[in-house]
Amino acid sequence: MHVAILGAGTMGHGIAQVSAMAGHDVFLRDIESDIVDDGLAAIESNLEEGIAREKVSEPTAEATLNRLTGTTSLEEAVTGADLVVEAVPEDMEIKHETLTDVESHVDPATLIASNTSSLSLTEIASVLDHPERAIGLHFFNPVHIMALVEIVVAEQTSPETVARAREFVSGIDKTPVEVADAPGFASSRLGVSLGVEAMRMVQEGVATPQDIDTAMELGYNHPMGPIELGDVVGLDVRLDILEYLRAELGERFRPPQILKRKVRAGKLGKKSGEGFYVWEDGDIVDTSGDWGDA
Repeated sequence: MHVAILGAGTMGHGIAQVSAMAGHDVFLRDIESDIVDDGLAAIESNLEEGIAREKVSEPTAEATLNRLTGTTSLEEAVTGADLVVEAVPEDMEIKHETLTDVESHVDPATLIASNTSSLSLTEIASVLDHPERAIGLHFFNPVHIMALVEIVVAEQTSPETVARAREFVSGIDKTPVEVADAPGFASSRLGVSLGVEAMRMVQEGVATPQDIDTAMELGYNHPMGPIELGDVVGLDVRLDILEYLRAELGERFRPPQILKRKVRAGKLGKKSGEGFYVWEDGDIVDTSGDWGDA
């Protein structure tokens, strides 16, 4: 297949990597060449790490890179594509503009997918002339490691589109789960519920971030605790999702003050070097030092 990924950030380049590893010809597009180059470099780094860990063979890594093309041209990326996946910022206006542009360059049979983690897919698809080919493909970070893909079915999505999406997900060696287009879908709604309660516990001084995370990792076999996961996802992203879910589902999703303060202070988590934890070179080196204050 010809697969176009729009957005070369963390999620976009991850989706591009697993698609290319599965044998698809992949165009990775972003609006700036530096972002595209950074995305391709991140893929190469992931593959090199996979070789070092004996999880990826050198021929597989070489073939994967050969199937990848970086571009800043949306037309070049999507023309002739069998599948387009948008991984642009979580902003409805940006997604509408992107999908409108995409549809002007693709065939009616091209699948158009969104990697949105919480926005209404039905609303995202509403700008399309052929909304029946819209589908949600919600990947999880890091894409090349996480096995799950949430297939989100909009009101307009046809059964044929769902079947083709499931075939694609299975073909890239991921496990699909199918959910209706409800606020937060399944994974984001459950994930942020746990995360927001963990933040409230930190705010109330119930326990330290490390102890809360350790409790969930050892007591419930979670691979990563909810506080650390919030830092990895991005506290600004967490806040946006909570505000959206609060508007859609009510006050149980009200963001805690500690989260609002951190975002206002630019403490966004791993990507900014500090959130609930302090990060250096991608690793936790300390807590931010202000847990437990009301």
